[in-house]
Formats: sequence, C-alpha cells, structure tokens
Amino acid sequence: MTGVPTGAGPLHSAAGRATGISSSAQVRAVLGPTNTGKTHLAIERMLAHASGIIGFPLRLLARENYDRMVARKGVGAVALITGEEKIVPPNARWFSCTVEAMPLDRRVAFVAVDEIQLCADPDRGHIFTDRLLHARGQVETMFLGADTIRPLLRRLVPGIEIEHRPRLSHLAYTGASKLTRLPPRSAIVAFSAAEVYAIAELIRRRRGGCAIVMGQLSPRTRNAQVALYQNKEVDYLVATDAIGMGLNMDVNHVAFASLSKFDGTRMRPLTPAEIAQVAGRAGRGLRDGTFGTTAMCRPLSEDVAEAVEEHRFDPLARLSWRNSDLDFSSPDALLSSLGRSPPRPELTAGHEASDVLALASLAASPEIRTMARSRAATRLLWESCQIPDFRKLGDDSHIRLCARIFSHVIRDGRVPPAWMDGQIAAFLRPEGTIDSLMHRLSGIRVCAYIAARPDWLRNAEYWQERTRDAENQLSDALHAQLTARFVDRRAATLIRRLDEGSAEDLLSAVTAQGDVLVEGHPVGRIAGLELKAESFDEPDRRLLMRAARRAVRTEIPRRVHVLAHAPDSCFGFAQDGRHLMWEGENVARLRHGHDLLHPRIEVLDNPLLDNVQRERIRERLHEWLDRHVREVLAPLFAAQAAVPDDPMLRGILHRLMEDGGVTMLARDEARSRVLHGHLGRLGIRMGHLALFMPALMKPRCMRLRAILTCAHMETDIPELPAASVVSVPHDMLPATFMDRMGWMRAGPVRIRADIADRLVTELTRQTRHHPVPLSNALASRLSIRRDAIQAVLKGLEIHVRPTRPLHPAQFGPPAPAMLVGRLRRAPAHSPAHAAAATDIPGQSRRPTRGRTTTGARKHASMAATQHRQDQADHPFAVLAVLRERRS
Repeated sequence: MTGVPTGAGPLHSAAGRATGISSSAQVRAVLGPTNTGKTHLAIERMLAHASGIIGFPLRLLARENYDRMVARKGVGAVALITGEEKIVPPNARWFSCTVEAMPLDRRVAFVAVDEIQLCADPDRGHIFTDRLLHARGQVETMFLGADTIRPLLRRLVPGIEIEHRPRLSHLAYTGASKLTRLPPRSAIVAFSAAEVYAIAELIRRRRGGCAIVMGQLSPRTRNAQVALYQNKEVDYLVATDAIGMGLNMDVNHVAFASLSKFDGTRMRPLTPAEIAQVAGRAGRGLRDGTFGTTAMCRPLSEDVAEAVEEHRFDPLARLSWRNSDLDFSSPDALLSSLGRSPPRPELTAGHEASDVLALASLAASPEIRTMARSRAATRLLWESCQIPDFRKLGDDSHIRLCARIFSHVIRDGRVPPAWMDGQIAAFLRPEGTIDSLMHRLSGIRVCAYIAARPDWLRNAEYWQERTRDAENQLSDALHAQLTARFVDRRAATLIRRLDEGSAEDLLSAVTAQGDVLVEGHPVGRIAGLELKAESFDEPDRRLLMRAARRAVRTEIPRRVHVLAHAPDSCFGFAQDGRHLMWEGENVARLRHGHDLLHPRIEVLDNPLLDNVQRERIRERLHEWLDRHVREVLAPLFAAQAAVPDDPMLRGILHRLMEDGGVTMLARDEARSRVLHGHLGRLGIRMGHLALFMPALMKPRCMRLRAILTCAHMETDIPELPAASVVSVPHDMLPATFMDRMGWMRAGPVRIRADIADRLVTELTRQTRHHPVPLSNALASRLSIRRDAIQAVLKGLEIHVRPTRPLHPAQFGPPAPAMLVGRLRRAPAHSPAHAAAATDIPGQSRRPTRGRTTTGARKHASMAATQHRQDQADHPFAVLAVLRERRS
C-alpha cells in the first residue's frame, strides 16, 4: 500500500502529534535479526500500559496480532484499523493497525512501529519515516527492526535508546537442493505468482501438496492456507517474500527458488539483508533453522551466506521521505508541497507514489479544478487520490475511480448506494479460476476501503458488513480453489507416515481389481506382475514398495499361477517387438538365441519374483512362443518335415530355416532346373535373385520374421513398410535387416523379393527372342521416378540399351531405350551350366565334346545377335534384329 493514510483523522497534523507528550517520554529502538522476540516484547509492553497503538507493515500482521490481543484483553478493549477494516469499539484502548492507518490524533501512552527498517523502501518508506520522526507515545515509544538502521536512528532521533537483541536460534546455510529432496516443514520462496503456481504444482505431484502464501491473499484465505501447514495436512509452504514480515510458522528450512524480484520498475537482485529477512523465518523460538536455494536458482556466494548466518549487513545510507506538512490551498499548491526536497542529507525522495500520480492527473482536469477551489475540497481530492490501487490494471481506470469518488462526495455529499451496490455485485462471483478470484478480491478490497470512510457513505457500517461478507465468500472460494489444485491430502498423509515410521507398520492390501492400498489410500496398482506406484518420487516409490510387499506376497504367487495356466490368447508381442506381454503388460524380453527361430526369453527384472517363479514364467512363455512361431511360419516347418531323406533339399531347407524363409542368392550362384520342380511342390520358389516361400511374404509372417530378426540382432524393431508398398529407399532401414526381410537391393531402392522375381521373370520372357522398348509404365508399377528406372533395372541385372543421339548427318526420331534381357553369367564351377558354354564374338570358343545341342546353338545365336546390336550406333539398329529373325 503505497502512501495510503486512511481517513481516521488528520494524520499529518503537527499539533496532534505534539499534544500531551511528556518531555520525559522514553523513545527506544529494539533492533536485531529475525526470531529475537521483538514483536512479542512490543505487544507485552503495550498491553502493560493503559493504552497504545502499534503499527505493522502488513494487513495480515495487524489482523493476526489483533486476534492475539483480543484473546488477552477482550473484544471490547482492542481495535483493528487497516485500510480495508475498521473495528473500533467505543471503549477501545489498544489499537492494532497498519503503519499507514495509525490514528496518530489519539493520545495514547504507548506507540510502536514494527519493521522500521522499511523507512528505506522507495515505495512505502516515506510513511515509516514520517512515523519515525513524528509518532510518539505519551509515556513510551518503541521502534522495532533490523540493525541496518541503527546509524540513521542515532542521527535522526536524538536521545533514542537502542537495544540489540540476539537471535534465539542458529541459522545455517545448507547450499542447493532439488525441489523434490527438500525436507518436510520447508518453505519455498519465489517472487512471482506464475513461479509460485509452478512450484506448488510440482510439490503436489511429488510430495502430496503444499500451502500458498502471497501478499495478495486476504487475511481469511492466508489464515486458512497457513492452517493447512500448521495442522500438518501438508508439509510444504510455497510463498512470496510476504512470509518475511513477521509471520510465525513452524518452518525448519527456507529454500529460495529465485534471488531476484521486480520492485515495481525493474528486476533487481535481492540484497543480503532481504535474503536474511526471509531466511530468518526458518527456526522459531529456540529451534535452529536452515536456508538454501532450490530449483533453477544458483547457490549463494560464500560471502552472502556468511553475512546471513552472522547477521552482518551494510547499514542503510538514506531513508525515503515525503513532506507531510501539506498545503491544501489548491491542487497546484498541494502538488508543490508534496514535491518539496528532503530537509536533511539522510533523507531522500522515494519513487513517485500512485497517489501523487493520480493527483497530478486529476489536477490537470478543468472539471476537477473547478470543484477543488477550497481547502476542504482540495483535502478531499487528496484523500480520494489515496485510495489504494489494489487491482493494478495498468491503465487509467484507477484514476477514473478516484475522480468518481471525489465528484460524488463533493457534489452529493456521499457516494450513491446504487453505485456501491453495483460495484460489490460485480465482484461478488465466487466461481472461476484462482487468478480471477484474486482479481475480484482486489476489487472488493477497494470497496472495503471506501466503506471504511463514514464521511463518504451513509450507513457506513452496513457497507462495511457487506464488503466484509463479500470478501469472506471470495476468500473461502479462493482457499477451496488453492486447496483443490495444490493439495492431495491422501498422498501427503501417506508420505508423512512413511517419513515418520517404518513401512512395515503400515496396513496394505490388494483389491480384486489390482489396486494396492496402504493405510486405506490407493498408492498404485499391480499391472501384470509389477507394482506401479502413482505420483511419487523415487525415494517414496521405494518406501511404498516396502510398505506394499506384504500385500503382494500372496498376490504375486497367485498371478504367477494364473500366467502359467493361461491360454495362448493371453500372450502377445509388445508394440516395440522386443517384449512379450501377458494381459497387456510386459513380462519378458526377447534376446539373441542359438538361431533365428528360437530366441532366448528373459523375464523382466522384478523384485517381487523369486528364481523359481521366474523360471516358471520363462517356461510358459517359451512354450507359447514356440507354438506361435510354428503356427505363423507353418509352411516353412511343413517343408522341412517333407524332405527328411533328400540331402540336397535338406540343405536348402536348413538354409531357409536359418534365414527365416528368405535367402538371398549370390549373383553367380548356380540355379538347377532339376530342383525347381521339387522346391515348387514344397511351396519354395528359387527365383533369379532369391530363394523364398511366397506364403511367408504375407503381412503377418513378415511381422513375426521382423520380430525374430530384431531379437536375433539385439535391436528394436523399426517401422515396417506397409503391405501395399512395392519399393522403399535402399537406406530406409539397415541393410542386414532388409536382406533378412526379403527386400532386395535394386539400385537406389529395395524391392520385395517376390515382386522383384515376378518382374525379372516377366521381362526375361519378353526379351527372350529380341529386345523390346523400355515402357514408362514400369516406373509407376514400381512406385519410382522415371529417371530412376534404368538404375533399378540394372540392379536387377536387366540390361537396358540407352537412347543414343543421332549423328549430325542422320535424320529421324532417336531410337528408344531398349530392354535387351537379363545378363547371363555361368561360373566355371556351376554343374548346371558346365555344358552350356556360349560362343560369343570377341571371346575364344570353349571346345565341347560331342554334338552341339540345339539349346547351345540357340544361345550362341542370341549372344551374337546381342553383340551386333551393342555395336550398332544408328537409330535403325532394330532392323538388324528383324533380319536375324528372318534368317
């Protein structure tokens, strides 16, 4: 509340301050770090006097200490005065106030101001400085605060008695810690609402929940949140630096999530004294406390940490000041008096407060200047401008509000009831988000400030009750929202029990649905054979495993028995292809076995299983997997069983079994026509480039072969091409994997073995007697670009004679690219080709015994024809083929 004196009499009247003050009145300062009992001492001293006023820096503190004083002296003897609340019984003797609202026109025996070092605050410091210089009790005056203000107190208040009080407990720096490793009874401090919410959400997920304390909260909401923490419903508190101002809670550790804050004009680092003010909330009474950093906050430097521990800080150099002897003859004169320079070098002007900015803006309005022609009107204008800007919308709406209040009071004598009723109704909506509720609370606080001025409203007590009721409703709704979002009582209670005692002392059970309960709280579920804990950090997960072990000691053997006798339909492969599943949960992993079709099965690590149970699970999974492989790859096993006595066929089947049903043939490997018929009857095709079983190229078989291949290669199964895909880029997947899956390399692409063999057979048949033009339809058939077709055919060993340009002396269309046929190579060691030596021009003739066969002559003729065609270099070379056919 920047510069917000209330309408409780002439606060700045010099005569009012001086009247009745004895020359022997004592002025004392009690200085020291946090947790020294300064506030307690001041309240005890005040209640020992016949009357007194004590000013606190926050409305929350004023309300908290008002309740303490009422408990001691009774509700009729104690008053509460803040900007938004006024509870003043007729016979009140002791007053708990905010510093801005202290009724200094009253004669009281005792006056105290808490946190007097806030005189140096550039926003509100001028109010504290004014109280330091002018507020006095008739018998005793006491200022409470930090040692940093000691030198300036001696210069500004001659004759002041200064007492130092040491901290009652030790404060130690513990360095940086992870958020999830902070000890219970910790307060995490951040400096923005967004950061507070993010940290609170993480604490809720990992540690069960936390309470929230921010300066924007109403006393009712703040007290409800603190009660959550004090009653140990949660063990963590996430707060802004609002906890640094005298809020007493059972905090053992303070962790800073940030070391910088926005001071209204810029982001700036915290000073060591500010760090100490907040860190000092740790350890109350004689209990020691610790402080450190957390989250993304860097650790404190050694110098700063040592200064906080030893309470050594640089003294304050200057205090903020604003003239309080104001001239109300006109708005201009008032502005001039507010801008007067400080009278002493120890004093300095602070930031330009919102009330001065509002006054400057309204003083420039001709309409306002017309109404503010008297001293009383100018004073009213100034009091209107001092309405606090709780909403902080960043526009001129607050200035318009000040102008409206001034206009109503100066013209009508009072603020219209209809306007007040409309304002309260607009804000009194207890539904919505946390941010929207906090915004409405700020609006109600403005209404409460106006209602606290009986000279502005008729029936002010009615409006004070209305605004108090509205604030309570919104406060309760905000507390409910904060609790629902950031507190999980089940998790918090359970974690506390785990922290306080042995896990073996907790009651645990497993429901029929597989939910695991500890102390009646669901902590996880048994999925398959594994206990899965919910929303707990790793250390707590281990504790929960111990706590739930007794419950699952009987459940796990039962599940192992069910698994061992489960039907095959309960088992399957996981999406990654590397794990075996039972009832939708991973229970084992496939490993490299002694051959492709027999992978090794490894039961997943599980502390709930013993070795006997592991072996029982492994045997059942092995039984299912062996049966599943034989079912899906049945044609392969049937072919193996059909050739027990044929050594040559047994060798081929052994090779197919090793490769899972597809074997790539070397380019010069012999193909025996005799075997074709035998293999065809077994469902095996010996193609031009591969030996394979067409039945195993179906999607279900391909998927299983991919799983077995990846287990054999100890790699994760990749995404397989769809069943409708004809070709894929050659580097799409690892070459070894693609070879074993039957995708043949053909230049820049890979083509499935059965499709490639069908294409090679078809093109070989077309070019058996003569070359044929290359069809562009092949590109779309293979799903490749046209410019890649020749490279693909070359990879399949289909010879293509490219288009040759015309000689400059020739005319006509160029010859098209021609499919000549498949290159035929027969190695010397091949028995199938030993008798088929060809007579190719340009090569030496290999002598043969006996008569040359018709097939050999035909082959030699075709080879010669191909040679002559290769030598032709004109566009009508195809005529040579026709002549050859006629001959």
